[in-house]
Amino acid sequence: MDTRTLGNALTVSPIGLGCMGISQSFGPSPERPAMVEFLRQAVDHGVTFFDTAEVYGPYANEEVVGEALEPVRDSVVIATKFGFAFDEDGRQNGVSSRPEHIRAAVEGSLRRLRTDVIDLLYQHRVDPDVPIEDVAGTVKELIDAGKVRHFGLSEAGPTTIRRAHAVQPVTALQSEYSLFWREPEESVLGTLEELGIGFVPFSPLGRGLLTGQVKRGDTFGEGDIRANLPRFSGEALDHNLALVDKVTAVAERVGATPGQVAIAWLLSRKPWVVPIPGTRRLERLDENLAAADLHLGEDDLAELTAASDAADVQGDRYPAAMQAMIDRS
Repeated sequence: MDTRTLGNALTVSPIGLGCMGISQSFGPSPERPAMVEFLRQAVDHGVTFFDTAEVYGPYANEEVVGEALEPVRDSVVIATKFGFAFDEDGRQNGVSSRPEHIRAAVEGSLRRLRTDVIDLLYQHRVDPDVPIEDVAGTVKELIDAGKVRHFGLSEAGPTTIRRAHAVQPVTALQSEYSLFWREPEESVLGTLEELGIGFVPFSPLGRGLLTGQVKRGDTFGEGDIRANLPRFSGEALDHNLALVDKVTAVAERVGATPGQVAIAWLLSRKPWVVPIPGTRRLERLDENLAAADLHLGEDDLAELTAASDAADVQGDRYPAAMQAMIDRS
């Protein structure tokens, strides 16, 4: 595959792999050896950009990623995240980006990832109680110490991005972006382009909606995050699948799958956009990666954009408590 560049210096495959789902959020997790093998197959199939986080599990996701990628560490880019607090039992408990917490989180991530440097370190959620300048300054110290190569933000707004970037250049912003959720076009893409910051969309397939595999009336089982997401509940889901029907029509016309069309649309938006669809099945990974070679004509792209414009997606992205953690300042 070709490559894309985040910021001014971080070269990655045009489509990365979001690793969260290999250990949580989408029903029972497969056995660890199977996921280690899957991640190594992903490298063989062209993925060089892997996204994890301390909170996924917590901790377990980084451990699987670290074991899988240790033999090929020099040929891949690993991104991880800090920014959540944990209680005495290891459960996620609010946010924390205090400098001492960041430093401790990085030491833990380095150990679990079996590496001496993190390629891309994101603040997972903005901490309203810690000035972003302090966060950026702490990451700058970690970069100077050789423990981190690049600084990233997740779900941050334009003012926060600018303030952080003034202290330590930001290489990438990670936020949700897809045909289902285009708010970043209004809030942050202009700022990112101005400052030369790359964009890493998570949930580029709308948490499975844009694959065409979710049907009207579907319900989601224990351990599946979608059971608690307003966008996937009852009438909202039925309404939202109308957009999938339109994506499917384009896919049938161009000889691709709906998911490939959705990813190809994202790739067309900017050359510094690198989506990270998640999967734990090799056939789905290959399907996603093939989107990098799918050429959509101007009419196809315009039709998809118009369908998205008209969709009037129903339901919030997250339950209220999670929505409150998103910074748009």
